[in-house]
Amino acid sequence: MARIASGTIVTGLTAAALAAIGVLAWQASAAPDHTGRSHTAPSASARPSTAPSTAPSPEPIALPPASGHGKRIVYSLAQRRVWLVSADDQVERGFTVTPGSVSPNPGTYTVTSRSERVTGTDGVPIEHVVRFAVVRGTTIGFSAAVDGSAPSPQTAKKTGGVREKAADGTAMWQFALIGAKVIVVP
Repeated sequence: MARIASGTIVTGLTAAALAAIGVLAWQASAAPDHTGRSHTAPSASARPSTAPSTAPSPEPIALPPASGHGKRIVYSLAQRRVWLVSADDQVERGFTVTPGSVSPNPGTYTVTSRSERVTGTDGVPIEHVVRFAVVRGTTIGFSAAVDGSAPSPQTAKKTGGVREKAADGTAMWQFALIGAKVIVVP
């Protein structure tokens, strides 16, 4: 009688679990919004204010050196800042973020899943979730709190959410499709 090695069984179960997670993530990303809120773009008739600004606009912060080439998301751990960079290496948007208690190591990652609206590991409803790494069992991803709040420092709870302001979360959602490159720098 032939025996199946335990390594073969574990490999098969792991592959099945990963496939199930992939299907569930795809279903979640394809599901309609159940909140009753519509997600529409601003109308073309909306015009920016022509009133002069009283505060000078801040100078853009340059991309960190050695942060890759081509279309990518650059996340600086030290600066707590993200840049959305076009294929021709032009910064389309840069903004500050509030990291969770668990951070990814510097390196190159890809966007592995997205969810339009879920509850974060801290219990806060979040939207425009873009996941790209797992660190010691904690999933790391960009998101915006539905109520606009920043995460409170909770050392007892492992959270991997990198929180953005709502407008930045919308820009990330539109930019970071599955497979998009994420460069994490120190």
